[in-house]
Amino acid sequence: MTIQLYNTLTRKKETFVPLEEGKVKMYVCGPTVYNYIHIGNARPAIVFDTVRRYFEYRGYDVQYVSNFTDVDDKLIRAAKQLGEDVPTIADRFVKAYFEDVSALGCHTADVHPRVMENMDIIIAFIEQLIKKGYAYESEGDVYFRTRKFKGYGKLSHQSIDDLQVGARIEVGEKKQDELDFALWKAAKEGEIYWESPWGIGRPGWHIECSAMAKKYLGETIDIHAGGQDLTFPHHENEIAQSEALTGKPFARYWMHNGYINIDNEKMSKSLGNFVLVHEIIQKHNPQVLRFFMLTVHYRNPINYSEELLESTKAAFERLITSYQNLKHRREASTNLTDDNQTWLDKIAEAKAQFINEMDDDFNTANAISVLFDLSKLGNYYLLEKNTAVEVIDAFLKTFEELFDVLGLSLGNEELLDEEIDALIEKRNQARKDRNFQLSDQIRDQLKEMNIILEDTPQGTRWKRG
Repeated sequence: MTIQLYNTLTRKKETFVPLEEGKVKMYVCGPTVYNYIHIGNARPAIVFDTVRRYFEYRGYDVQYVSNFTDVDDKLIRAAKQLGEDVPTIADRFVKAYFEDVSALGCHTADVHPRVMENMDIIIAFIEQLIKKGYAYESEGDVYFRTRKFKGYGKLSHQSIDDLQVGARIEVGEKKQDELDFALWKAAKEGEIYWESPWGIGRPGWHIECSAMAKKYLGETIDIHAGGQDLTFPHHENEIAQSEALTGKPFARYWMHNGYINIDNEKMSKSLGNFVLVHEIIQKHNPQVLRFFMLTVHYRNPINYSEELLESTKAAFERLITSYQNLKHRREASTNLTDDNQTWLDKIAEAKAQFINEMDDDFNTANAISVLFDLSKLGNYYLLEKNTAVEVIDAFLKTFEELFDVLGLSLGNEELLDEEIDALIEKRNQARKDRNFQLSDQIRDQLKEMNIILEDTPQGTRWKRG
C-alpha cells in the first residue's frame, strides 16, 4: 500500500507510514456548535470522511476522532442573545450537526468528544504545563509561554520574529508576552464556568483539542486534519502545547482542506454570503453537494454557486443513469463468453486507475473523472447487440464499490410499477387543477428515477429509460 499525502508540516507529499502497521489514528477538528453548520464546516466533514473511507478501503483500521467545541465566546454570545444557557444551545446544534452530515453521507466518528465532558483532563493538562514551566497563572487566567517552545511556527512556517510584528496584548489580557496565548480564562460575570486551581473559568480554544486527542488517541497520532484556516494559530498552538507536555511529536502528518468561496468571493458573515448546509439540503439532494465538494482536489479552493451546483447535479445524474441502464439491461443479458475478458480487463483497468488517483493524495477530482470514463465504457458496452451477465455484473459491482469509497449513493432503490402509476395519476390530477408547478415537479422526480413519460391522446404512458 503506497498512499501519498501532502503534509502541511513538511510542505511536500510523503508516503504514508502509520505508527502501527495497518492502523491509522486520525483527529479532525470539528465545529463550534452555536449554529447550524455552513458549507465551510461541511467541506472538512466530507473530505476527511472520504479520506477515512479510503484508508478503510485499502485495508487500514482507522480510529477516527472529531470533537465538538461546546463552550466558547460564540456560544456564550448566542446564549445571551437567545436567553438560553450554553449547554441547551450546544445540545441543539450537536443534534443538528449529526442530521446535516448524515444527510451528506458522512459516517459518525468513533468518538465525538465534547469540551464540557472532558473538563477534568483539560485542567490536568494545563496543570502539567505549569509544572513544566511552559505556562503561568495571571489573575485567574493561564497563559502558554510561546517563546519557551523552540519549535513554534514550524507548521505555519513562520518565525517568532515575524509573528511578533503583528502581536499585541488585548484589553483585559494579563499575559507577560504579546505572543503568549490563553489556556484558561477567568469567568466574567454571568458566564458559564468550572472550578479550577486558578479560580472559576473555562478553557481557551486551543487546549481542548490537545487534551482530547491525547486522551482518545495517545501522545502521538498519525494524522491531524482540519480546514486551512486552522493552520494558524489553532493547530500551531496545539503542537506547542502537546509537544511541550510530552516531548514527543504530536502528529506525524497534517492535512488541511482549502477555502470555500461563494460566487467568487470569500465566504464571511460581513459579506452576507454565509450559506448554511441546513438550507442547501432542503432545496438540493445532499448527495449532489457531497459530489460537488469532491469534484475539486481537497487542498484547492472551491467556488460555490447555485449555478455550479445545478451543473454538478446534471453530471451526477449522468453517472446514476449509466448505472441504472446497466442494471436494467442485466435481465436481457446472456452468459456469453466471447470477448467477455476484454471488457472485464477494461473494467479492472478503470478500477486500478481510480485507486491510483486516490493513492495520490486522495485526488477525488481525478477519481471522479475515472468514474465518468467507466460510465462511457458502460454506455459503449450497451451498444453491443448481445451483452453478458458477467460483464454487466462487473460494471455494477465496480460502480457500487467506487461510489461507496466516495460516500456516494447510486440510488439503488427503484420505484415499483404501482408507485409510478400513483405518481402519474397525481400528476394528471395536478394538470387538471392547472397546478403546473406540481405537475412539473412530479415529471422531474420521475425523470431523476430514469422514468420517461409520454403524453398521448389515450393517456400518459411511461417506460424506464
